[in-house]
Formats: sequence, structure tokens, C-alpha cells
Amino acid sequence: MLAIDSSESALHTAKVAGDLARAVEAKELQILIAHEQAPSYTGESNLQNTINTQLDQSQEIVQRVEDAVGKVPAIIYSELLDGQMTETVLNVAKTRRSDLIVMGSQGLGRLSGALLGINGQKVVSEAPCPVFIVR
Repeated sequence: MLAIDSSESALHTAKVAGDLARAVEAKELQILIAHEQAPSYTGESNLQNTINTQLDQSQEIVQRVEDAVGKVPAIIYSELLDGQMTETVLNVAKTRRSDLIVMGSQGLGRLSGALLGINGQKVVSEAPCPVFIVR
């Protein structure tokens, strides 16, 4: 599973995941993009516009990430899910019985751990499979 957010560094992580998928001749690659739900305080009239904007941006990110992964011998499944990244990644990895989680370290705090921030540490410590962190 390639777990990404909407950051530019996600494209670098996607390239690394594509290289890895080609190297091991993966049969399946799941791309997971988690994003926070639109805040309800925007009001009902603005909420739908916010949701539509988020969806459009996420679909654009999926396309850019799939392009960055490149041609792989795997079937690619891309999925957009609402929720906090760490919990969403852990839940999907457990439910789908992922063999490996690939995620980036960009944005993870320096002081929260030697190499990983709190989110990365949580995924590494609670994941049901190995985690490959891309720097």
C-alpha cells in the first residue's frame, strides 16, 4: 500500500513505490490518499462546495501519483478516504491485509523522534506489516 497525502513530496514517495513495485514484480499496488473531512462549521451552503473542491483536488493528486508511480506489473487500485492519515492507513492495512506500507516522512517532526514524527512512529509501531518510510 502506498499511503500519501496531498503534498508535493507525495510524488517522490510515489516514484520510490513504483521502483519498488517493479523490482519485486508486485501483483497489486493500492494507493491510499487520506484527507481530513471538510469542517462542518463552514455552513451547509459552503460545505458542499468545500467537499467538491477537496474531491477535485484529490482526484488530481491521484492522477499525478499514478503518473509518478509509472508502469508497474501490478494492478493499481486508488482510493480516496476521509479521515486522519495515521488511523486511516492502519485501518486499511489491517482490513486489506497489506504486505507493506510505503509512506513519506515529509512533514514529520524532527523532535518527535530521531527519524520519524509521532504519526510515522505510530504507523511503524502499530502496523500489521512492514513499513517503508521514504525520505
